[in-house]
Amino acid sequence: MAFSNFIKRCYIAAMITTLFLPATTTAQTQLSLNDLSAFKSSASNWKIAGDVNADLNRANVLNISGGSGILVSLPEDKTAADLITNFEHGDLDLELDYMMAKGSNSGIYMQGRYEVQLLDSWGVQNPKPGDNGGIYQRWDESRGKGKEGYEGQSPRQNASKAPGLWQHLKISFQAPRFDGNGNKVENAKMLRIELNGALIHENVELSGPTRSAMMNNEGAFGPLQIQGDHGPVAFRNIVLKNYNKPRPELTNIRYTVYKGKFEKEADFARLPPPEATGSSTILTSAINKIDNKYLIRFNATLKVKEPGEYNFSLNAPGGGGILKINDQIVVPITQWGTGKINLPAGDLGFELLYSKFESWTRPALGLTVTGPGIREYLLSEATTSVNEVVNPILIDASENKTLRSFVDIPGGKRIIHAINVGTADQIHYSYDLDKGSLFQLWRGGFLDATPMWHGRGDGSSHAQGSILFLGEPAFILAKLPSANAAWITDTTGTAFIPKGYTMNANNEPTFQYFYYGASIKDVLRPLKDRSGIQREITIQNSTADWFARIAEGKIIEKTSNGLYIIDDKSYYLRFDESDNGKPFIRDINGTKELLVPVKGKVRYAVIF
Repeated sequence: MAFSNFIKRCYIAAMITTLFLPATTTAQTQLSLNDLSAFKSSASNWKIAGDVNADLNRANVLNISGGSGILVSLPEDKTAADLITNFEHGDLDLELDYMMAKGSNSGIYMQGRYEVQLLDSWGVQNPKPGDNGGIYQRWDESRGKGKEGYEGQSPRQNASKAPGLWQHLKISFQAPRFDGNGNKVENAKMLRIELNGALIHENVELSGPTRSAMMNNEGAFGPLQIQGDHGPVAFRNIVLKNYNKPRPELTNIRYTVYKGKFEKEADFARLPPPEATGSSTILTSAINKIDNKYLIRFNATLKVKEPGEYNFSLNAPGGGGILKINDQIVVPITQWGTGKINLPAGDLGFELLYSKFESWTRPALGLTVTGPGIREYLLSEATTSVNEVVNPILIDASENKTLRSFVDIPGGKRIIHAINVGTADQIHYSYDLDKGSLFQLWRGGFLDATPMWHGRGDGSSHAQGSILFLGEPAFILAKLPSANAAWITDTTGTAFIPKGYTMNANNEPTFQYFYYGASIKDVLRPLKDRSGIQREITIQNSTADWFARIAEGKIIEKTSNGLYIIDDKSYYLRFDESDNGKPFIRDINGTKELLVPVKGKVRYAVIF
């Protein structure tokens, strides 16, 4: 296949804005939580524990047990204080798990200056800067009463989990930049923050320290500060990726423009007389005035201060490009390509060729680099072009809605006969009609239908919020010869016949199927307090004893009457034991399963 046809097919197939994803050449460091030695002297509220549990019904309560691996703050009096790391950081990626007690409050201060709020914001519909995942406000008393707080940033959506569940936070932070005289030339930024898998902030500038920071000045470095005096909170799996090495710099950039169509590498060696030459401060396609079919050759000096392995990503829309360093090809001819090379410290020869020969897209040029202790950054113009920038097709659920689509799940599998159900309470779910299975839940925005409805589409949609994945779809009901018998894996002998669903006056579905000759009705509705979803399965025309497998996972624990916590504190299940048979936990080949005997009906709630 010709190079031009190949890249055009790839290009049209993508139909998305080019994004350079964070590379992984910088080593990760996991903060040891065997003791408190990673921190400066700590107040008595800070403990190391082996396990921790919250109480859904009691405010500001965390119960801990012995061991290590979990950092816990249990503030009980006015001596409670924040925790400060021994190390300081500049640019940093931070990833951790945390658990909030009911009604509790904490925060993470990057460089001890810029706070990402941690709060029990479970169930809040319209989060503010002071809610979980928010970037806290700056504070200035001189602004006048009621106006002291400013520049806080609310999370895009509330992706918070319930108290007592582990939540996952990822922060990519960029420190402020200063010139040689110590003057700030660029604000600090929260490049990206994800909460429980949902993007809640992107490219948020921070003009100065937020309220209650440990210091009000700004600098290139500072410690991590963890708030510990506002309420019980626990942390684990604290992983750091420091970017504290000097970036390579391109200097003395010169360019030469050639007119013509240069598709193959051999064409690059037979160049006509140049149309233009000059110098530039940046690699850019904007220096050329030829409409189409041309080549730009950039020559420059790459100043490398930190030796090691470097990764380059090249984007050359509408044509192709080649990157060479010290006469060695790093990225061969490509439209989108990557390459890596070990570079010594020093001044190195740099050559980049960009050929534009397709008329169906605008010219643009993108080159990024990452290396040892260096976060990926642009060496070129700040934007790259695509043939078509796609506006996302988002579906809200201000009223109850249903949408049939394919749904992709972890493990690379696709659910073909899925239905997505959105509710006005912002609690949504996906259901597999082939197995009568509830397989995922989420809060916040409903669906991104872009993959299904843009262009020819691929038939799939994606949940917008933080997804609680309940496992690969499986039958929830079975007739077993004993309580220890293996669960069914297919429809053999079950006479399973799906019958779709009916809708009530509120546009809420009731799913129906035949199973072992009985008629099954499956009803899922948001709980009135928005804490989760209630499910009721009714078996009609059958007097036989059945079992329902409600959950499976590595860990299933009973926390109180009728309340269970599932798979490393991912979500709760609640039963009214007067309505159902008594749930029991069994171990099948190292996997825990929660089963309930069923006589006509089973009802339970998923709380998350």
